[in-house]
Amino acid sequence: MSLTLPVSESPLATYHRHLRAGELAYQFSPAAGRAVFFPRLVCPFSGSTELVWRISQGLGTVHATTAVYPREGDPYNVSLIDLDEGFRMMSRVEGVAPLEVRIGQRVKVRIVPQSGEEAPLPVFDLTGDAA
Repeated sequence: MSLTLPVSESPLATYHRHLRAGELAYQFSPAAGRAVFFPRLVCPFSGSTELVWRISQGLGTVHATTAVYPREGDPYNVSLIDLDEGFRMMSRVEGVAPLEVRIGQRVKVRIVPQSGEEAPLPVFDLTGDAA
């Protein structure tokens, strides 16, 4: 059995288009009643192909974090961020030393342009709000 889905562009291309417009987009599954992230064709919770795009307000909470010490260059953090809309994404928190990022800190997304054809990156800054 072949499944053909009416898609004008890939979910990843749609996500990148929103990033280029300065928006953090995610999908929502009406069948599952919840957010879906990373972009995909089929809802992992319900199996439905009915996914709608929504724009996140970009506010979230640090769920987990670690400091990475590359052989060359400065250390940086890798963090899991729970967005208020109900999805989690991996990113980094900038503007603070890697070891100063704490679980429970409130953050806001900032879209960072990249050079050439590379898609912009969503990174996070501390908001100063308590979780």
